[in-house]
Amino acid sequence: MVASNPGQRAHELVDVGDGRRLDRFGDRLVDRPAPAAVWPPRLAEAAWAAADLRFDRGAGWTGTANAPWTVPVDGLTLELRPTEAGQVGLFPEHLSFWPWLRVALAGRPETSVLNLFASTGATTLALAQAGARVTHVDASRPAVAWARRNAEMSGLADRPIRWIVDDALAFVARENRRERRYDGIVLDPPTFGHGPRGTRWELADALPDLLDGCAAIATDDAFVLLTAHATGLDPDDLGDALVDAFDPPPGAEVITEAVEQVATSGAVLPLGAAARMIRG
Repeated sequence: MVASNPGQRAHELVDVGDGRRLDRFGDRLVDRPAPAAVWPPRLAEAAWAAADLRFDRGAGWTGTANAPWTVPVDGLTLELRPTEAGQVGLFPEHLSFWPWLRVALAGRPETSVLNLFASTGATTLALAQAGARVTHVDASRPAVAWARRNAEMSGLADRPIRWIVDDALAFVARENRRERRYDGIVLDPPTFGHGPRGTRWELADALPDLLDGCAAIATDDAFVLLTAHATGLDPDDLGDALVDAFDPPPGAEVITEAVEQVATSGAVLPLGAAARMIRG
């Protein structure tokens, strides 16, 4: 049974501190790790004690609200549930880029967009909702199945979305051999991971090859959104990597920025970096 309360906001960052974050997702209050939050919380202990769910590394989830629930996000319906990795299936920092993606899609009917490391599909569905033809790629079969469920719950199961379970770099290389091209590329690679045959994958080392592969399958006027959470990679690093790979012409728009969220308590949580580019 999936609980739903349409009157609830999809997400609110309530407070951060002592290496943790307190988020409200719909009607659930969730206490999770946030290593970057090295300062004391701003809210009293009682506010944190009200959490319906708490995740601790090594101990897992505690609380009584473990059943899946849904939240409404910009006309979408997304199912959330606790995962073994301490996530719930929605990454709120991604939502701030949806208006820019919609602008990038404006006036370009049936734009072909590749979404790599696409996880549970919120951005895929936002792109499809805006009229794009989306190729959704993630190496996790359960994550892709979850994304397809979100598409069904959002009434978008009939949209032109290709659901692919694959390693991102391997998929991009095959698409290049097939001479398939994309008008937009969105990617949110993890800091660490595993490639084919269990090889260790580290973003700082893999990013140039990954972006070179993406550039090879991008149309001349493609837009690109790159977000990352790797320690040691700042916004300028991501912007430079995009420029090196895509070689944008003079006048192309390249935007770099720190990704952060402001809690209702006033605390600011850093969440990584982003770089956006429109070549046309």
